[in-house]
Amino acid sequence: MKKELYKTDRTHAFLYGMTWVILFLLLSFPQAIKAQQLNFGYNSPMRKMVLAEMAITNLYVDSVDEKKLAEDGIRGMIEQLDPHSSYSTAKETKEMNEPLQGSFEGIGVQFNMVKDTLLVIQPVVNGPSERVGILAGDRIVSVNDTAIAGVKMSKEDIMKRLRGAKGSKVRLGVVRRGIAGILKFTVVRDKIPVKTLDAAYMIRPHVGYIRIGSFGVTTYNEFMKAVETLKASGMKDLILDLQENGGGYLMAAVQIANEFLHNSDLIVYTQGRKVPRQDYCADGSGRLLDGKVFVLINEYTASAAEIVTGAIQDQDRGTVVGRRSFGKGLVQRPIDLPDGSMIRLTIAHYFTPSGRCIQKPYKKGDAIDYAMDIEKRFEHGELYSADSIHFADSLKYYTLRKHRVVYGGGGIMPDVFVPLDTTQYTKFLRQMAARSYIINANLKYIDVNRKQLKKQFATFNDFNARFEVPQSLIDDVVQAAEKDKIKPKDLQELQATLPQLRRQLKALIARDLWDMSEYFQVINETNPIVVKAVGLLK
Repeated sequence: MKKELYKTDRTHAFLYGMTWVILFLLLSFPQAIKAQQLNFGYNSPMRKMVLAEMAITNLYVDSVDEKKLAEDGIRGMIEQLDPHSSYSTAKETKEMNEPLQGSFEGIGVQFNMVKDTLLVIQPVVNGPSERVGILAGDRIVSVNDTAIAGVKMSKEDIMKRLRGAKGSKVRLGVVRRGIAGILKFTVVRDKIPVKTLDAAYMIRPHVGYIRIGSFGVTTYNEFMKAVETLKASGMKDLILDLQENGGGYLMAAVQIANEFLHNSDLIVYTQGRKVPRQDYCADGSGRLLDGKVFVLINEYTASAAEIVTGAIQDQDRGTVVGRRSFGKGLVQRPIDLPDGSMIRLTIAHYFTPSGRCIQKPYKKGDAIDYAMDIEKRFEHGELYSADSIHFADSLKYYTLRKHRVVYGGGGIMPDVFVPLDTTQYTKFLRQMAARSYIINANLKYIDVNRKQLKKQFATFNDFNARFEVPQSLIDDVVQAAEKDKIKPKDLQELQATLPQLRRQLKALIARDLWDMSEYFQVINETNPIVVKAVGLLK
């Protein structure tokens, strides 16, 4: 027994000694080889990281996932930086870029999930699904003979099955109201355009309205097409709605700001520790140099949207209406990694023409505090009263033509403040919307009544003038919420909720019968910021 223990101890000693030999080799050879390739100094932090990864991979007691180890290391470094530097895997990078690149490859339907069935809201016009005869209201129940209805499959898994390379085929099983059995369609996947403009229409005589949802590759072309259409309809003044616009591509913002400004007018400039100042100026080719302009913003307006807003405000080209914008003024440079993953590294700040830094303050490595900023605005009353906002004199700047006072310190402060209307958007309404009771009731209603509504209302203008949301639909929403113990606190809150609930449902029905532009034509008539801008134009 003692002999066996002796042998075991000798084995442990041998392995322990070999561990140090291997570690010595790992510490020695990288100095000679890696330092030459990557220019690591002996005490370089980078060399230290490489050696740590090599030691763990080669010596750690259990097997490790090298790829995950590297990704966790990258994420750990980036988490200590600003809130907008980020790392994304190859899959995340692809999903993140698709909305901005203007297209993705798939079957071309807008859909939503009703219970656990995919309901087609609208096929994309001239898209692959519309070309084979798939209609609004159809239910897709199988993909390539695999059931996707009634099997609790996630929305993400369903999308994976529907999307695929351009030119590839997918077999769909479709259930259509009024037709027995399952219809079979073979759809050839294609490039599906992603629109970044939410709405464009004449909101009043001679007044155009354009809402931009994000800034992508196609935004400028979409915007100019809308401008030409509205001008042909008699537009002289413009309301540019950037509420909830989270930003996107810098150059898309520069192109659109250029349309409003004169030759050599500064639009924005960027500057960083290692990046010299770069100015972006108008070239004088703008087609919106005349007429009144109102830019609408709120606390969720960010990044590229703030660049357009800041340029128009600082150059005294238009009036900004709403609430202080988000305050994202950091420039990220995408760094593509060999496996398709990406680091988006902050390299500079955005500055408006007057010199204001758009970025709001942050603590490095404290993402939670940064994420709570909007909540803090609620708490100290900024969203309800302009008087609650106080700026130090050091944050005072002046517009470039009229020398009006504007303030820095993060985000763009509007020229005309519009408080958040809590009497219109009650807590009961917000709870019902957040838990999808409103959207689900609408989907069921439109599914049953689509044909009848289309027959009854040939045009949106007719629908908008005559359609009234039936009381039965209101009751369906309220009763569904009550089943989950979501109720108004009293009769007064219920009565305050009903007008906006009716308008929300009418807007959703308009969207499903036509498109997003019609949705906003309904909803904007009670949007306080839009209503304020229309009033100022008068």
